[in-house]
Amino acid sequence: MTRGVGGGKGFARPAQGGSPPISTRLRVAVLGSLLAFAAAAYMDFVFAPEDSLQGPVQRIFYLHVSSAIAAYACFALVLIGGILYLRREDPRPDRLARAAAPVGLLLTSVTFVMGMIWAKPIWNWDPSKTWDARLSSTAVLWAVYAGYILVRRFAPPGRTAARLAAVVGIVGFVDVPVVHFSVLWWRTLHPQPVIETGALPASMLAAWLVTLLAVLLLTGTLVATRYVTERNRELAEARRDRHELVRLESAAEVP
Repeated sequence: MTRGVGGGKGFARPAQGGSPPISTRLRVAVLGSLLAFAAAAYMDFVFAPEDSLQGPVQRIFYLHVSSAIAAYACFALVLIGGILYLRREDPRPDRLARAAAPVGLLLTSVTFVMGMIWAKPIWNWDPSKTWDARLSSTAVLWAVYAGYILVRRFAPPGRTAARLAAVVGIVGFVDVPVVHFSVLWWRTLHPQPVIETGALPASMLAAWLVTLLAVLLLTGTLVATRYVTERNRELAEARRDRHELVRLESAAEVP
């Protein structure tokens, strides 16, 4: 194991002149994710009964809700990382936020797509013609974190980009509870919560919990992998800067 910029143990040791090799710990995480998804597929499509009203399309529920919760977790990491960076200017929480944001955006996209596939045959819902509070607030959330990623990419490098992105991530998190509680605050085509109210049958609840575990495990693996990748990129840039400085100093000493 090595210690990266700002400390902390990583998954892999940086390789000479290239990407770090995949470590044993990362292999275990990937294997665990695959096994968890295999178990989730069995629970969702074999163990859990078919819904008597919605039919087989209801099985989308398990991945749809799990992806949304995992996205919330990623955006919470962006929030925490942004707050800690603004307080301490420690590169580690900023790196964590930078790693979590794209994963959260991907999960929000999955939630979007799964929700629309589910809604079309059940409610004959056309999102281009019908306003819905859950859909609209989720679209805003997606746009905010897409903006976060654009800030990281195009803002001047260094503290400016990190501080600006931290502010975007902190302010953007305000929309997370809006998305979550939108079905309670406004009239919406989205169904009311069934997990919190205990309306979900035990077999379906078990299937959802296994799916949630699989999605969270994969999410953690992706965020950790991105964190290590960002750390190793910073190490490589620091080495290049040191080599360039040594070269310039050597050139200046030549009579």
